[in-house]
Amino acid sequence: MRIGIGYDIHPLVKNRKLILGGVEIPYVKGLKGHSDADVLLHAVCDGLLGALGKGDIGEHFPNTDPKYKNISSLKLLEKVGGLVKTAGMKIGNIDTVVIAQEPNIKKYKPRMQSAIAKVFKIKSNQVNIKATTNEGLGSIGRKEGIAAYAVVLLTER
Repeated sequence: MRIGIGYDIHPLVKNRKLILGGVEIPYVKGLKGHSDADVLLHAVCDGLLGALGKGDIGEHFPNTDPKYKNISSLKLLEKVGGLVKTAGMKIGNIDTVVIAQEPNIKKYKPRMQSAIAKVFKIKSNQVNIKATTNEGLGSIGRKEGIAAYAVVLLTER
């Protein structure tokens, strides 16, 4: 059994789609980044890589590499899932939290769970997505960015 934790944060900017958990969410701003900047999937990738002892997302998918420019983070998640399988491991569960003052993501959480579960061919109930605000504090509270944490449990196949 192996456990990993992941974290990511990106600033919100105009003229960009907001993608969280592989789902497009209507909002006036999107997350700035080299890829689609999906903080939730990036946190999950880092959690899985940590559990495997394989570094972090920046080492595997550097933001200096043009092949990752605007790439869907679902594709990055697939690649990390391949590393999990190659290591002879399987996902027990994934527990996440998204920290955003806005938008409210409650109605999108089931679609996010399904998108993540589909990539790994696991049940949706093995993926948990929670959401909270920063109660108006800090850059997230000022609606300048969104962050996410993920904890993953891997077991042997």
